[in-house]
Amino acid sequence: MKLYKLLMIAAAVVSAAACCPKKAAEKSAIDVIMSRKSVRSYTQEAIPAEKVEILLKAAMAAPTAMNVQPWRFVVVTDQAVKDQLAGPRGGMIANAPLVVVVCGEATFMRKPWGQPDAEPVEAENPFWFEDCAAATENLLVAAEAIGLGAVWTACYPMPDRMEPTIAALGLPDNVKPFAVIPVGYPAGDDQPKDKWKPENVHYDKW
Repeated sequence: MKLYKLLMIAAAVVSAAACCPKKAAEKSAIDVIMSRKSVRSYTQEAIPAEKVEILLKAAMAAPTAMNVQPWRFVVVTDQAVKDQLAGPRGGMIANAPLVVVVCGEATFMRKPWGQPDAEPVEAENPFWFEDCAAATENLLVAAEAIGLGAVWTACYPMPDRMEPTIAALGLPDNVKPFAVIPVGYPAGDDQPKDKWKPENVHYDKW
């Protein structure tokens, strides 16, 4: 009887592990980075607010020059706005259940260099687009980690893409659109590309 009970407990543990494989399915950060891919086709399943928040928190965890954090995000689910954003770029933006537009404040308030007691003045931020690029990559990797698909569609610095995006979102003058990111549950079986090329690496000198 004792052996029978032990076997029953073992079977229950195995069954629970099979039903809840969370730990076994978890990926390392390197695994997630290596499995990230551009996904352009999505189901129409809505993305829960908790997952949207994860994407945004991951984006805001990116490095930023002088800790200015110039990034701003416009989360779009309204179909009319998505259609405006899509324009000539086609269906992947219009058909995605969620679109995140990564924007950046091109100016910021700071004290003049060497004048710690002076009043802050508005100054250009030469690093806003680099900070936004880092935030965009974080968002894409986070999407991969939580079972979503996404693709980076460029906006800055092309006027023919920036101007319609500014108009569609009503962005203020100092905020520039950097990238438009459609997000959704993948509808296909997209696979990551192997981009490793040792010949592109140089050590110490060219």
